[in-house]
Amino acid sequence: MERMKELIDILNKASEAYYQKDSEIMSDFSYDRLYDELVALEAQTGIILSDSPTQNVGHKVLSALTKVRHESRMLSLDKTKDVGRLKEFLGDREGILSYKMDGLTVVLTYNKGELAQAVTRGNGEIGEDITHNAVFFKNIPLKLSFKGEIVIRGEAVIAFEDFNEINKDLGPEEKYKNPRNLCSGTVRQLNSKIAAERNVNFIAFSLVKAEGMTFGDNKSEGLDWLEKIGFTAVERKIVNGSNIEKTVREFEDKIPENKFATDGLVLTYNSMEYSESLGATAKFPRDSIAFKWADELAETQLIAIDWSTSRTGLINPIAVFKPVELEGTTVNRASLHNLSIVENLKLGIGDTIMVYKANMIIPQVAENITQSGNAEIPKVCPVCGEETEIIEMRDGKALKCPNPNCKAQRVLSIEHFVSRDAMNIEGLSEATIEKFIEKGFIDNYTDLFRLEKHKDDIIEMEGFGEKSYNNLIAAVNKSKNVHIANFIYALGINNVGLSNAKLLCRKYKYNLDDIKNAKAEELLEIDGFGEVIANSVKKYFSHEKNISLIDNATKYISFIPEEEIGSILEGKTFVITGDVHIYKNRKELQAHIERLGGKAASSVSAKTDYLINNNVNSASSKNKKAKELGIPIISEEEFISMTE
Repeated sequence: MERMKELIDILNKASEAYYQKDSEIMSDFSYDRLYDELVALEAQTGIILSDSPTQNVGHKVLSALTKVRHESRMLSLDKTKDVGRLKEFLGDREGILSYKMDGLTVVLTYNKGELAQAVTRGNGEIGEDITHNAVFFKNIPLKLSFKGEIVIRGEAVIAFEDFNEINKDLGPEEKYKNPRNLCSGTVRQLNSKIAAERNVNFIAFSLVKAEGMTFGDNKSEGLDWLEKIGFTAVERKIVNGSNIEKTVREFEDKIPENKFATDGLVLTYNSMEYSESLGATAKFPRDSIAFKWADELAETQLIAIDWSTSRTGLINPIAVFKPVELEGTTVNRASLHNLSIVENLKLGIGDTIMVYKANMIIPQVAENITQSGNAEIPKVCPVCGEETEIIEMRDGKALKCPNPNCKAQRVLSIEHFVSRDAMNIEGLSEATIEKFIEKGFIDNYTDLFRLEKHKDDIIEMEGFGEKSYNNLIAAVNKSKNVHIANFIYALGINNVGLSNAKLLCRKYKYNLDDIKNAKAEELLEIDGFGEVIANSVKKYFSHEKNISLIDNATKYISFIPEEEIGSILEGKTFVITGDVHIYKNRKELQAHIERLGGKAASSVSAKTDYLINNNVNSASSKNKKAKELGIPIISEEEFISMTE
């Protein structure tokens, strides 16, 4: 019984992370193995606890999106890794075999030829209304010639290529582990601008309803019709007992060239009448079954863990093991993703480990048989020797080098230095910075102020010329007059965004020397500065190299005198949410709050004095939190009235 409770707890936590937080705390392999163990225990003992994941389709929906109850319950699929079981399932009947797309399940409803509603699967009974995002799906028709009601189930997915491009632009703490998590996070955003920028595709896998249309008994006809009227339907083949095994292999062979992620296959009876006659169990429909390829496991020995500092400062662990054959190739390395994975696997040098290829592509460590747990976590960055820090990320704990001057981070740290909210130097893209570093024009951010000595070489560079060079130098010269808060932000101090940089500067009356000599106890007096931020600031300014670079930079730059800060909002903390219509955007409103001596925070807490939201009755999580804490919710008009 204790093991059963332990398994339920582990699996429910993993499921909560997956369904509610768009993250993963364990691999699919590990989840399936523990789930199968729980199923076996329940069968052996005859005991099934009420919170067992074998009885629950999904988790409760927790977000500010509107909840929608599905007309018919969306069940999970029973699964197998045995092709023989698929053949047995079919018997003498015809089936449809298709890829099981690895994204977020969505139900689309069309009325009178227009998209009326899009709802996520949620927990199978209640989903979330994401219509505002679905209208930006890359490949769905917004208007149809067919005017009857249509209900379609499908999967929202993001291509591998787009996933890599999007992840590249996210900060280290924001990066997504795989396209599925990115898609789920994108589709459930409150701001549709994000979905519009991320190339979400919709792959239909089931026609639930087409009002007034008459098809034959075959489900395949409905999917064929959807393609004719403009939808993309899942890749599929008609199968029977004689060709099912061959067809499974054909799908398998195509995996490396697939544009989108898949996590197996789905087999369903083609006959609608027969499918409806079968009904369902408490959790699974009886007319369909999921197939997952049996992971080819190989036993090997862990030789080392390589810790590699990335351009974002994250120090990524790579398992190095004795070479083994997997899925037709020799592998000897596998990403461990983050520190949490290393700790959870209890890895140690010399351990006997089992490795596999996730989705038959990416080598991963499945389990650690020995579990010695003696792996040493680096105390210093392998590139620059700076003391490492452990940070919390979307997918667990990670190791990070906090030194923005680390050579591994030079490109991104300089890119941050020149960004709009920092020094605002236009004309320096990531590609240009990389070229300048390669050619030795810049080694650190202070070299940007001495680019004139490389004039002839820069003009001769491909893609440059005299005009581009002159524009760049003009932008550099313009940046030399800067607000001190923007300069502090440009330094890339860990945990110090522009808002915190402004608070820091205000505390020390915009005096750089006083900021450099700030004491930890003084920093803790700043509203919103806890020990983590205070330690980051103190550590940064106690680093000799950082001070040297700052002193060098201030030979070229001058700080713009600050306007007299008003005090009408002194000591007041505001949170802004929802759309604004009087101010140009939230940033302008935030700047106004700060000019009047107030603070603009990102989340509602007991320290919040006011929540600014033009929609007082919004069901957003911030509104809900403010009401729970008794915090006044005011409109822009009310805010302006209180500051006049």
